[in-house]
Amino acid sequence: MTKEEQHKWYVVRVFSSHEKKVKRYLDREIEMQGLEDKIIEVLIPTETVVEIRSGKKKTREKNFFPGYILLKTIYDEEVNNLIQGAPSTIGFLKTGKKQHAPKPLRKAEVDRILGRVEGDDDAMEQGGKIEIPYDEGDVVEVIDGPFKDFDGTVQEVNADKLKLRVLVSIFGRKTPVEVGVNQVEPAT
Repeated sequence: MTKEEQHKWYVVRVFSSHEKKVKRYLDREIEMQGLEDKIIEVLIPTETVVEIRSGKKKTREKNFFPGYILLKTIYDEEVNNLIQGAPSTIGFLKTGKKQHAPKPLRKAEVDRILGRVEGDDDAMEQGGKIEIPYDEGDVVEVIDGPFKDFDGTVQEVNADKLKLRVLVSIFGRKTPVEVGVNQVEPAT
């Protein structure tokens, strides 16, 4: 077994929204303690999403496993002590009731997660993954187009076309109309 094959991916539980802080700390400690041969990667699985808010596109990075980071390491007591002593960490994710050492992720799980991270680059070339801030049942106000100032309920979300089907009341009758996501805002 080569040195590279000895390294396995493990999941570390951290306080939600502290993932970047923990990664910075671990990167610094790995270098200071000379653990580069044991811990070869600290990863926060993220994806880039494009949100449309108030008619404007905004790109942001979204963590798709909040509260978790991944560690490619050779698990031993020294690595365990580093993780246990790191601020804002809960520890390695363990399964079972009497589990003493964490189990590494299976290859299929790692491939799926890493594929999602690497696939993010392809999504960015295509403009990023679009995240529409509306769901079915949301009440919205049309702010542009022929149905301006009408309130309605989102009936269908078409993320590919950036369109919404909204039920608005026209002459006392619920009528479905199609509007762009930038033509509506949450009703107040």
